[in-house]
Amino acid sequence: MDKFEIVGGKPLRGVMAANGSKNAALPILIASLLTDEACEFTRVPALRDIRTTLRLLETLGKKVHHAGHRAAVLASKTIKTRADYHLVKQMRASILVAGPLLARFKRARVPIPGGCAIGLRPIDIHLSGFERLGARTSYSQGDVLLSADSLHPARIPLSFPSVGATENLMMAAAAVEGTTTIENAAREPEIDALGEFLRLMGAEVSGTGTRTIRVRGRAVLRGGRYEIPADRIESGTFLIAAAATRGDLLLEKARPSDLKAVIGALERVGAKILVQGTSIHLRMAGRPRAASIKTSPHPGFPTDLQPPWMALMSLARGKSLVRETIFEKRMLHAAELARMGAQIHVDGDQARIDGVAALNGAPVMASDLRAGAALVVAALAAKGETVIDRVYHIDRGYERLEKRLRGLGARVRRLSS
Repeated sequence: MDKFEIVGGKPLRGVMAANGSKNAALPILIASLLTDEACEFTRVPALRDIRTTLRLLETLGKKVHHAGHRAAVLASKTIKTRADYHLVKQMRASILVAGPLLARFKRARVPIPGGCAIGLRPIDIHLSGFERLGARTSYSQGDVLLSADSLHPARIPLSFPSVGATENLMMAAAAVEGTTTIENAAREPEIDALGEFLRLMGAEVSGTGTRTIRVRGRAVLRGGRYEIPADRIESGTFLIAAAATRGDLLLEKARPSDLKAVIGALERVGAKILVQGTSIHLRMAGRPRAASIKTSPHPGFPTDLQPPWMALMSLARGKSLVRETIFEKRMLHAAELARMGAQIHVDGDQARIDGVAALNGAPVMASDLRAGAALVVAALAAKGETVIDRVYHIDRGYERLEKRLRGLGARVRRLSS
């Protein structure tokens, strides 16, 4: 099991380009199930979850060619409608195959994703939406079975603006003739990206970025070429890391409009930020000021950046409060940060943080992807050496992280078992 060894205390300085977004790429790759025509993708991040998604498409019958940051998904003679449990258990986003399979073939069988370290993340919102489209739901041996004689457009009010449910229902509606309306939809930038790709395929999609999305579907959709947009979570993580190390980072080919809440929070703690086009330049001269945040659906502060933000606030001057409103168990990194000297008191969905002048290196362990990112931020700023175990979690969302950090002057290396 690989580990990261980080010797902290050195500011991150330099220029780097943002990678393509994992969270945007996953549903867009899966949307290729909606057509028999070729789909080609560029700026695809080289990540474990991307490889899992492409393997899942292959097991369902697609032909896949993947090299570097490019991927092509091609037609085959037969598409299977049952997803493999071995792959689904590796990545919760696999549930997104349900919408395209149901819409095209009127049936789908997908293992129910279990809970994960940060919470239960149930799929009932997905299923109730499919039922409004005319699907029947049953269960067998840990799988959810969806079937329909035919599907029809519908008005689908979501009980919570779930990103995954919004994506799944958009893909299903794209292959159902007529107009489906999704109310209380998620507004995350990844929804916009999926809408762009579905429009390229021939569906009419409007309202992405608002609470109401309308999808006018077509029985036959086409393929096409699409460039994955920049990863706002990766971008935000590097900006927070640069602030924690009192660095100077120029981030290019980013999407500043997707990061308004994060940029605003960083400016409140004392970072100097200049946005020009697709570039974000951050400079941090001294110790950050304390600033409280509350996670919320977009355009609020993203839950995926709450753990790195907590690492930054551990070093801040003063007291801050972090409140997590999306996932019920997303505070597991607090205990590992405490091993490095952070003063954090967790009470339910809130963490009270008394900033300290310095953190100290220690052996720590990543419990999930974004918790791992928090430990990397803390280690980069800490005195001495930190060894982070279970970095396979980090590899799910950050491409060649150790190499990219070394390019900014960090002292980090991967230790392989």
